[in-house]
Amino acid sequence: MKRGSAKIDLDLKLVESLIRRHGPISRATIYGLTGIRPSATSQIVRQLLHEQRIVESGVEEGGLGRKGVLLRLNEAFGCVGAVEFDDERVVAGVTNLALQITHVACAPTVLDHGPSGLIRQLADTLKRALEESGIDRQSLKGIGIADPGLVDSRTGTTVTSSTIGFWKDVPLRRIFEEEFGLPVLVETRTRAKTVAERTAAGEGAETMIYVDYGTGIGAGFFVDGRLLYGQRSAAGEFGHTHITEDGPACNCGSFGCLEAIAGLRAVEVRVRRAVAEGGNTDLLAKAGGDPSRITGWMVFEGASRGDKISINIVAEVGRYLGLAIANLVNLFNPAVVVIDSSLRAAGQDFLDQIIAVIRRQALREFSEHVEVRYARLTENAGVLGAAAMVLDRYYEVPSNFADSMKNGVNRSKAESN
Repeated sequence: MKRGSAKIDLDLKLVESLIRRHGPISRATIYGLTGIRPSATSQIVRQLLHEQRIVESGVEEGGLGRKGVLLRLNEAFGCVGAVEFDDERVVAGVTNLALQITHVACAPTVLDHGPSGLIRQLADTLKRALEESGIDRQSLKGIGIADPGLVDSRTGTTVTSSTIGFWKDVPLRRIFEEEFGLPVLVETRTRAKTVAERTAAGEGAETMIYVDYGTGIGAGFFVDGRLLYGQRSAAGEFGHTHITEDGPACNCGSFGCLEAIAGLRAVEVRVRRAVAEGGNTDLLAKAGGDPSRITGWMVFEGASRGDKISINIVAEVGRYLGLAIANLVNLFNPAVVVIDSSLRAAGQDFLDQIIAVIRRQALREFSEHVEVRYARLTENAGVLGAAAMVLDRYYEVPSNFADSMKNGVNRSKAESN
């Protein structure tokens, strides 16, 4: 009796997913991990090779007897389009199936034309990236969007944003699926960057926290190997944790939020006030004599150069970030805390200050064993993360088989040890 076409399609997806996650691997290993009988495994592999979804990649090393041919995903078989944006910049990119960015298009974010104008800019920037990359649109597996706001990931809708005032109740997934005719995934930019750091940068920690810094401050969490979402996909609003009773007003409507005290806009307000009060800083010259042109990033760079006003402001940011992260360390007991790479501008001393505060404020049993470092990915992390999540969904297999496959992988590792 021939196997039904649905079963064949499922087996093809299962084997292709396995090769993507654990390749290069041999046919024998595939059989051992899946339980699909050897003859059926060979048939599936032949079809995947014929369709160029996978390619051969050398032979197994070591052992006696005939060496098995290794198989890996053909990264050129398809591609993904992705967009990340905030209140400063829109970046669109195209990646292959190995999450290598092949083309990028970017532009300053235009906020003068409301939601419809921003939606059009996102779509046009992505179209430009796709056109300039020269890819065949038929090879696109999907589109990912990394949004700076609070996103309902289940529906692909932006609920609200503390950094873009008009960005509320925007059904981005529906709009982009109608525009491009492809599956679309919408995720928070922070969560996308968290996935990118763990996936593309090779961070294997089961429990990891990523701190995203900019006008807003967010946190992404991997807890016991799973991405944390919360009841309404809202986990990670780190910037709106309460830091002080008498703090400044936040865009969320509360007072004393971390974002309002230590976010990029708070840094800019503080340095401009210092200049207005007669403070001496070389930032004013770098801004052409116009205090309104001094950016928060200039302050972080100034601190690394030794500018006194910058050093004082950045030290205060580091203290508040350290205190807030210490709370996260106590709550989640992570193996790794990753700090947004944009803060590298402030230098190693800034990171050391944050680490010192964490060591002082968090429980010793936790703080002594947590690694705190800057992100390894220095640019386009949101694009990479959104693309990775699109591919995870594209290659997704039924949960019962995924658990069985994971058990098979763990068993194989144990046997090899």
